Amino acid sequence: MIAANEAAPLLEKARRILVIGCSGSGKSTLAQALAARLGSPYISMDREFFWLPGWILRERGEVRRLIAEAVAGERWVMDGTSPGTLDLRLPRADMVIWLRMPRLLCIARVVRRRILHSGRSRPEMAPGCPEKIDYEFLHYIWNFERTETPEIHAALARHGPDVPVVTLSSPAEVRDLLARLDAAL
Repeated sequence: MIAANEAAPLLEKARRILVIGCSGSGKSTLAQALAARLGSPYISMDREFFWLPGWILRERGEVRRLIAEAVAGERWVMDGTSPGTLDLRLPRADMVIWLRMPRLLCIARVVRRRILHSGRSRPEMAPGCPEKIDYEFLHYIWNFERTETPEIHAALARHGPDVPVVTLSSPAEVRDLLARLDAAL
């Protein structure tokens, strides 16, 4: 793991960056900010790979094919955790930024975006997938660290042992990272 204060020079040189973390942690916001600063394409896993209109999950083989095509690109910033696809993404990544925000913050952000995007899809989501919240989604967020973190650690060890990982655990650390990157650019 790399300290946040050491990440900006590495980000400046990175061509392919994964931004992972719990729903509501700020993955999309950070990934878009990085893509804009670095002049890289932004890829939303939810929009590009997983969801079809009406919250229909794309078939797993098709998802993996689309991801394999996308990660073959020379430059990108991709947001999305999906531990089951890290085997495709980590070998191509130059850096991982793991947002490990407090779960109450993640839940508050998910509630806020539900209010802001009521009845419509947010830009990072596939068209025809209006913002929603249900018990299953809140349960996923509440238990993310316990259920998903072991899978992420295993995938990092197996498929990306040499990929630098920066862990950010507060909005202030995210702002600091972006400020340091701005200063480096």
